[in-house]
Amino acid sequence: MYKVDKEYKDLLKQTAKKMHLPVQKLAEKKNPEFRGDYQKKCDKIVDLETAVINCGLKDGMTVSFHHHFRNGDKVVNYVMNKLAQMGFKNLHLAASSLTDVHAPLIDHIKNGVITQISTSGLRGELADSISHGLMENPVIFRSHGGRAAAIANDELHIDVAFLGASSCDYMGNANGYSRTSEEKSICGSLGYAMVDAEYADKVIILTDNIVPYPNAPFAICERDVDYVVEIASVGDSSKISSGAIRDTKNPHDLLLAQTAAKVVANSPYFKEGFSMQTGSGGASLAATQYIGEYMKEAGITARFALGGITSHMVKLHEEGLIKRLLDVQSFDMIAAQSLKNNRFHQQISGNEYANPFEPGSAMNLLDVVILSALEVDVNFNVNVLTGSDGIIRGAIGGHPDTAKGAAMSIIVCPLLRGRIPCVVDKVTTLITPGETVDVIVTDRGVAVNPARKDLLECLQDAKIRLRTIEDLRDEAYSIIGEADPLPFGDKVVGVVTSPEGAVLDIIKNIVE
Repeated sequence: MYKVDKEYKDLLKQTAKKMHLPVQKLAEKKNPEFRGDYQKKCDKIVDLETAVINCGLKDGMTVSFHHHFRNGDKVVNYVMNKLAQMGFKNLHLAASSLTDVHAPLIDHIKNGVITQISTSGLRGELADSISHGLMENPVIFRSHGGRAAAIANDELHIDVAFLGASSCDYMGNANGYSRTSEEKSICGSLGYAMVDAEYADKVIILTDNIVPYPNAPFAICERDVDYVVEIASVGDSSKISSGAIRDTKNPHDLLLAQTAAKVVANSPYFKEGFSMQTGSGGASLAATQYIGEYMKEAGITARFALGGITSHMVKLHEEGLIKRLLDVQSFDMIAAQSLKNNRFHQQISGNEYANPFEPGSAMNLLDVVILSALEVDVNFNVNVLTGSDGIIRGAIGGHPDTAKGAAMSIIVCPLLRGRIPCVVDKVTTLITPGETVDVIVTDRGVAVNPARKDLLECLQDAKIRLRTIEDLRDEAYSIIGEADPLPFGDKVVGVVTSPEGAVLDIIKNIVE
């Protein structure tokens, strides 16, 4: 024990008082326990109900979730069922996106557990019910970059984040994969969850695989985690590649992919060190492999690929054609495993990906982005959220973020989808403004935004069938005819915001 006389003790007190600091008390006896056993007693490891109570969740607060397991997600329904059982009401559910698997939320809306939703997208039965007026408050739709910005600037304040992780140690270091042999689930990048973990007041990690400390590398650091809850399963990894992320064998989609790749290869951006992203949707995803073929022929490599990373991008990376992969969301199991195994495959947060107020957002360093669409119009505006029937059936994702950030944005969509025209006078819902869209690729021709005369000149000698957007619209209408007005009611069921946080469009209820 460190002993001092009274005079020295008084001098310590006087010095501390002048510095507005306390005098250090004698330390408690150290714990000599083996640290492998000690860590298992960490008070962060609790059951879900205890975690919720300790986090101080109250009626009317905001809870958040990520969607990296996509249709295989098991966390949202599990947590919301528990919160309903605990009697919570009037909660704001702020998810990075919601899919078909989240249909059980309908009951929680009906019984008042959920009264507000913020998300990038809605699908399936939940989307259909909301489109028909299920909720009193409109759903707030944000792009991935817009959501990151809203959380960072506290426009979207998260009280408690519930984040599913494929692995987590006793201290809270979490990741979307595991380096142990007991791996039960894997989703790859936790890019959107990383934003929630950084800014939420309280963070609860749910995992089905608690691993020894340290769980390195990690996506979410223990300093941002309040509690760790072990559950049977956080997600079904086999369902990450579903819906808009599935590979396509559709001849029309492959034709669109080939044409989009040809546009890229004949653009001024196709040169050594270019960068690219391909969004969700069969055609835009498939374009990656065709771009790879052009790269081999030209003998060039890409500096990096960004966004939702796919097996096609991993293949090009492993062949040395793409030097770096910046992964905000792994779109399939091959990408998820690559994140674990490939040194230059790096996960990044939603802020680093597309926050419009973040100077270093990678979207601003993109040369080329290829994106899909439900509709485009004669002003090059794009809709990726509502179907031709007015029902919500998609997600904004990073569409408007990357279309604006990239030097060249290419939108792929068929001229007709069944008996529905995809090139129209005016899109049903405005998601990506035409000022940020450069090229529209359809199976009946390619339209270049008149504002991009430089691109038009490059493509004129490329044996690409160039047409005006008005020509494409006219052909679509000549085959199908103009659609009847949609049966919209007067109730606003959705509000679409721009990445910067302004109201861009509204979605009204469907009356049938």
